[in-house]
Amino acid sequence: MSTTVVDVRDVSKRFVIRKEKSLKERIVNAGRSAKHKEDFWALRGVDLAIEAGTSIGLVGPNGSGKSTLLKTIGGIIQPTTGQVLLRGRLAALLELGAGFHPDLTGRENVHLNASILGLTSRETDRHFDEIVEFSGIEQFIDTQVKFYSSGMYVRLAFAVAVHVDPDVLLVDEVLAVGDEPFQRKCMDKIRQFQAEGRTIVLVSHSAEQVTELCTRAVVLEHGQVVEDGSPREALRRLRHDYEERIDQDIADREAREAETDAEHGVTAGTRRSRLHSVTLSAPGRDGAPLSLRPGDDLSITGSISVPEPLAGWTLGASIETPLGQVIFATDTRLLEQDLPTVDGTATFTITLPALQIAQGDYSVNVALRDASGRDVDRAARAAHFTVVTEGRTVGYLHTEPQVDVRPSTVP
Repeated sequence: MSTTVVDVRDVSKRFVIRKEKSLKERIVNAGRSAKHKEDFWALRGVDLAIEAGTSIGLVGPNGSGKSTLLKTIGGIIQPTTGQVLLRGRLAALLELGAGFHPDLTGRENVHLNASILGLTSRETDRHFDEIVEFSGIEQFIDTQVKFYSSGMYVRLAFAVAVHVDPDVLLVDEVLAVGDEPFQRKCMDKIRQFQAEGRTIVLVSHSAEQVTELCTRAVVLEHGQVVEDGSPREALRRLRHDYEERIDQDIADREAREAETDAEHGVTAGTRRSRLHSVTLSAPGRDGAPLSLRPGDDLSITGSISVPEPLAGWTLGASIETPLGQVIFATDTRLLEQDLPTVDGTATFTITLPALQIAQGDYSVNVALRDASGRDVDRAARAAHFTVVTEGRTVGYLHTEPQVDVRPSTVP
């Protein structure tokens, strides 16, 4: 029977936002301060039970309450209503240098931070060499941490957190500050913790990190849980929300551009060279958005219009995830393909044969560049498509693995 190690019960957290811009205004308005402040609910009625040995990803847009929830679990802040029940030793890596005193050396801060996390002085001495070795900042361990770079802060803080033998480890995005070798070291340590049956609660904006590390993901929006399930389903909900938000931003920007053009008596077609009517198609596939299977050909079509002859130009295309990670990009210059001079209008088709990408939602960007390589026009997120698979693999590359295991006789 599984054991619940973190039990979040109907937790809400309210912050008071003051509108006064200075101490003078606050004093002047002291008698009527209610008119100059407002309540902001970072969390609203959150219920969450986390079982021992699981890895949970907290995801959502900025301001959704992820970090507030993690700090509430870690006891850094107290909920306005509700309660959080914990079982076992907890280590939290929530903010850059949290628990560090800038005027103390790295050595002194290791002892200070370890004691805050529950280690005795003898235990800290026993783990000290391992902590310093893991951090990789041996030569700076006796330097005051106020002279540390952000990466050095994270190295030392993470090294302490993972060496206090925690049952529950809370990590809030700070790993993105470290360099790539240290990030790999941290990921290896997290995987080791998972193998040992420890519990991890991770806040991350990296869909790949959540998919790879987590057995469950929780989507927060406006301080409330809107999805709680497998990483695949949670990220699908998150991507859908991002798509809607980005599409609205694009529509708003285009409306503002059209309004500006109208004020200056300029039509969209004559302002500059333009991309128009970018659409996607695939043999035997249809729908909006277009639904593909791995291995399908994808065609990107559209047209361009130029106010004057355009020579030496290039056409580029890229595919990105809803979180903005580009998984494919090329242009006609990289393809060593010369394009004909355009005078007026022209149509184009870019075909990507046998596209072997994995399940997910994707967007296509198209760029029109002049002879110097400068973007003349860019159709950002001009069209969308989705890829559907059997769900047997994760990541962006799709293939059908074959596994062959043959027993052998040991001589």
